[in-house]
Amino acid sequence: MSSRSFFLQRESLIGTDRLVLFCDNRVVVKDDNFIWQHKHVIDLLPADTEFLLVDHDGEQFIAAHTAHDISDKITAETRSLRSLLFKESDIDFSIAGKASQILSWYATHRFCGGCGNPTRHHETERALLCDQCNKQFYPRINPCAIVLVVRGREVLLARSARFRTGFYSCLAGFIEIGETAEDTVLREVREEVGISVNNIRYVKSQSWPFPSQLMLGFIAEYESGKIVLEPDEIEEAGWYDIGALPNVPLPGISVAGELIQQYTEEVKAGLF
Repeated sequence: MSSRSFFLQRESLIGTDRLVLFCDNRVVVKDDNFIWQHKHVIDLLPADTEFLLVDHDGEQFIAAHTAHDISDKITAETRSLRSLLFKESDIDFSIAGKASQILSWYATHRFCGGCGNPTRHHETERALLCDQCNKQFYPRINPCAIVLVVRGREVLLARSARFRTGFYSCLAGFIEIGETAEDTVLREVREEVGISVNNIRYVKSQSWPFPSQLMLGFIAEYESGKIVLEPDEIEEAGWYDIGALPNVPLPGISVAGELIQQYTEEVKAGLF
């Protein structure tokens, strides 16, 4: 547990604090750097700015959101969170991702979802409380399953209309009420491309702040069926040899890239 409150007032900040700033849900950035020293920005923020503690790998950062764009006052710019994902930087993107999720949770739980009364800060936990009906609101994540479907040396890759041109990835979807993650893999593959899979195996997970997801990564083997696209979800899908892949997510950035890399290495090692 942090020794500081998760909800901070301006007067409780200290000179060594490092801030992650958002303006209209965009990150304030200068030269790919989104970590700001307290002394450089604190006097530019509106008096009613609220500050939330962000713990990350044993370090502490402060997240703040303002409706007033201060980027021109500090020779900076605002960028979408997603744009930072592909920037080469020594700063861990997941700091901005976690800050974004905490700010989003805080903004959407200022009032009780049960009775509509204002919530208040929990004194020792990252939670908001309703004194009227005694509900407690903690940050939540949305579990998703992402799967690389494989067939010998081939992998099934797809693209959504939301993807940039020429970019392909794995199939994915939210885990629905009553499902296991493996149930979701079976359903999403069947719904999105019309085929059946088996031998589903878990590989790894990734926090994905778009908006607040936990991606559970799997590899599954093709069982039967022909590709039939769900047009509302998938624009194009096909089988690709591991030696001739299209533009796909990079490992280290996306769990999809990690799945593709792992399976490629397994095939080259003669495991499949």
